[in-house]
Amino acid sequence: MTARTIQQLFDLSGKTALVTGGSRGLGLQMAQSLGEAGAKIVLSSRKASDLEEAVAVLKAQGIDASFIAADCAAEADITRLADESIARLGHIDILVNNAGAAWGAPAEDHPVDAWDKVMNLNIRGYFILSQQIAKKSMIARKSGSIINLASIAGLGGNPSGMNTIAYNTSKGAVINFTRTLAAEWGKYNIRVNAVCPGFFPSKMTMGTLKALGEERLKEGAPLGRLGDDEDLKGLTLLFASNAGKHITGQWMAVDGGVSCVTAG
Repeated sequence: MTARTIQQLFDLSGKTALVTGGSRGLGLQMAQSLGEAGAKIVLSSRKASDLEEAVAVLKAQGIDASFIAADCAAEADITRLADESIARLGHIDILVNNAGAAWGAPAEDHPVDAWDKVMNLNIRGYFILSQQIAKKSMIARKSGSIINLASIAGLGGNPSGMNTIAYNTSKGAVINFTRTLAAEWGKYNIRVNAVCPGFFPSKMTMGTLKALGEERLKEGAPLGRLGDDEDLKGLTLLFASNAGKHITGQWMAVDGGVSCVTAG
């Protein structure tokens, strides 16, 4: 085999990707990374209006993108999303499981229905969609990359003032889900990896940023900054492309060094 150049290894021309939770924030950033490298993209989230705006952004950048509105906490919607995505793209090379929810409450008062809501979307939905895409596209082709969004919240507890036990638990589950699935599906040449973002300003993190203080969070990071609109692009492309073809079952924190300070 002739060694490929670095440009060839990172090139996604002719590849296809489904990105859930892709209408804004981290999901849209990851979709941009894949699209800028040449992949054809399908975005999904619950609200068609948000997706229309996101697809317009991608198309303005020259990215081949479309959307399918679906609720990734509902099994019937997940099945429909898988079927429609495969019908539209022909097959799925890259799946980004990013749709997620959070809930803030002290553990002793955390509503059980809120716990279930977080778990259904953040881990059960990842499992069902990964299963659907693998069975209907990746296993038969013996090829695929699944990228799961975890979080540094899945690596430990919370700073004082942040009460998100269901979210943290779900993201810890995503990390071991990633490792277990990678071990089982390696025989199909399906790679499964996880991204663990730190604090990125977004709609979901707005409450946390307000409660803990943006400057306090920056001070807690060795790099002295929060994540921005391009900080997930490099890792996303590495996990998705042939540049990462020997990487599976791994998680990587993208957090300005917060986890190296707090992890024991």
